[in-house]
Amino acid sequence: MSQFDTIRPFYETEANAAIRQIIDDPMLEAMMGFTFPDDHSKNWKNLMLHTHSLRDFQVNFIYPGVKKVLEKSSNGLSTGGFDQLEPNTAYLFISNHRDIILDTSLLNACLYENGLVLTTSAIGDNLIQKPFLHILSRLNRNFAIKRGLQGRALLESSQLASAFIRKSLLNENRSVWTAQREGRTKDGNDATHKGVLKMLTLAEEGKDQFSFFEKVKVVPISISYEYDPTDVLKMPELLAKSRDEKYVKSENEDFQNLLRGLMGTKKRIHLQVNGLLTEEIKEISTSGLGSGEKLSQLANIIDQKIWAGYKLWPSNYIAHDLLYGDEEFKNEYTNEEKEAFEKRLREKVDIQNDFLVKSFLSMYANPVNNQIKALSPKET
Repeated sequence: MSQFDTIRPFYETEANAAIRQIIDDPMLEAMMGFTFPDDHSKNWKNLMLHTHSLRDFQVNFIYPGVKKVLEKSSNGLSTGGFDQLEPNTAYLFISNHRDIILDTSLLNACLYENGLVLTTSAIGDNLIQKPFLHILSRLNRNFAIKRGLQGRALLESSQLASAFIRKSLLNENRSVWTAQREGRTKDGNDATHKGVLKMLTLAEEGKDQFSFFEKVKVVPISISYEYDPTDVLKMPELLAKSRDEKYVKSENEDFQNLLRGLMGTKKRIHLQVNGLLTEEIKEISTSGLGSGEKLSQLANIIDQKIWAGYKLWPSNYIAHDLLYGDEEFKNEYTNEEKEAFEKRLREKVDIQNDFLVKSFLSMYANPVNNQIKALSPKET
């Protein structure tokens, strides 16, 4: 047994056997029926049964599915910065996180279209409890991050994930995607958790674990949805937190979020590559700071890059003006766009509940505030 067997994707030699386990699953048939609406099931099944690699599975089945999702539930995907990346090169992509499946799926679609190395991507094991989803995630080259652990079990799990990420990047030339924090951003205030960066360094031997970042190519990614398809589904958790209550998910909540994220209205989407942090990391490494301060500095730089690279849509500017009761950004949207956003607000949220209205607007307005902070001249 490999030390990574509890978290890793399938090996190439396991791909076909895994496919055969789910080939007649109703969920796969529904997925492929959506992806290939004009194709008879025996055709895609025949192709799938003759698939023997994870890349072929991703390219022939996942990629067309992502394109169909974009066609059916968005007004298109725009990108920037992919020309900064080199072929046959592994990158550590650290991204803001809004949607369970789509964030990493869109990145891989763009990497494929640009002839770049696809990622192995972190996914919480709470999202893949169903046998079908577990097999599908491993075929899609996801590796599992174990949730709900504490103490020694959490440390050992983090060390295992760190070792897998290190091996992928440095030994296998495989890019890695991870979110900047555990779980999705619920309030639109994208912030890098120092604990995520600490986890990445745990497999680095020697006193200076931060040196891990000097050995890999760190690339911050910004993903921006004009409409967050799961915006209203994030409200109950925000409400519970406002009351200092422990939030307990309903039984199928993660799956509902997953489906809504795929099929809910998004309007336009933008994915921005924000360059390599090679120079910034070198500067932090030679700063003489302690390990905690180094991680804090790196987290701050990643935040600045993600905020600056975030594509602000009319929905963000409208929400900002509504939240603060002014017209500071009225030139960034039309009356029709404002009316459409206000209609969405009325349909999604009880407008008599001030907290929910403010939370909904903040979710869209916070990226505006963060970008202003990122682009404002720094005091010296």
